[in-house]
Amino acid sequence: MSEERIPLVRVPEHTGARVKVLLQPEDALLSLPRPKTARQLLEALGIGEECALVAREGELLTPDRRVWPDDSLLVRKVASAG
Repeated sequence: MSEERIPLVRVPEHTGARVKVLLQPEDALLSLPRPKTARQLLEALGIGEECALVAREGELLTPDRRVWPDDSLLVRKVASAG
């Protein structure tokens, strides 16, 4: 019985526009391929819209707001106690 060879597929590293993200409360600084919206950013991070706030230069962004190349964003996870 011969071994079946699986071809190696290399995915090129994203070299396009990126955004910097400060993820809190972990204080993790991330560099990610630029999402088009704040909603797509949260999806890329695996965070639900109702679980985090996204801000740019002190301004809160609604999920539909555009994200621009080279943005520096803050993503702050929030939790409610009720």
